[in-house]
Amino acid sequence: MTTADAADGSSNGPSNETSAGAAVARDGASTGDDPRPATYLDLARAVLYREFLIFVRYPANAIGGIVVSLVFFGLLFFGGRLLAGQALADSLSGIVVGYFLWTLAVGAYSSVSNDIGSEVQWGTLERHVTTPFGFAPVALLKGVAKVVRTFLTSAVILAVMLVVTDTTLALAPVTVVVVAGLAIVSVLGLGFAAGGVTVLYKRVGNWLNLLQFGFVVLVSAPVLDQPWLRALPLAHGSAMLQRAMVDGVRLWEFPLADLALLVAVAVGYLAAGYVVFHYATRRARRLGVLGDY
Repeated sequence: MTTADAADGSSNGPSNETSAGAAVARDGASTGDDPRPATYLDLARAVLYREFLIFVRYPANAIGGIVVSLVFFGLLFFGGRLLAGQALADSLSGIVVGYFLWTLAVGAYSSVSNDIGSEVQWGTLERHVTTPFGFAPVALLKGVAKVVRTFLTSAVILAVMLVVTDTTLALAPVTVVVVAGLAIVSVLGLGFAAGGVTVLYKRVGNWLNLLQFGFVVLVSAPVLDQPWLRALPLAHGSAMLQRAMVDGVRLWEFPLADLALLVAVAVGYLAAGYVVFHYATRRARRLGVLGDY
């Protein structure tokens, strides 16, 4: 997933970043003589359209990301079956759900952190910071757009995993989308924090990529044995997604306290990551290194 996302950024370059702004400018202008100010709705529409164009124009890259994810899962599944045998079969449903959530988390995290890193490398970050929208809303909307795309590709990966492993899961679309979506919102916050570190210290990609492997620990965290782990990103959402897809629990059947905690963790980490990015960007401007690379 990381390689595919990185290729996404490198293949498009700064010129594609201007397409979103140009689309906003076109949408923000009325047919009359007086242009109307572009709104956040115009920005969201332009960013989603840009992501759609990238997906359509570079299908080989999207297919490559799916293939890489399936190869990793194949190594995990067939290697585990060779070593563990029946022990793996007993927990296979949980592994499939966990891997599905992990692909979503990696896509959400890398979409924000890699985009910010690319802006720093291209020297276009200052241009976004000085726009009426600011760079953080643009980065957030781009992250949301890539999460939508990641949901589509991860759904394909999930379908292949179910066929290969001959596993049956309860796939209630509303429950899966809401629970998984809220679970990875906290990862978007981590992506913002990682982007803030990139703005200040530039070449730290190798360190930040290590966090993607930490998502494996968070997805498999034993929240039943250690309730305090529910406060970590992904952990509580992973446990709820396991109950939804393995045990067939619907969204309205979850306790209200579990849903409230899921929302609180998502909003809390997203807000914290946004604050880290904001102050890191402000400090970089004070130090005069915002546009340096």
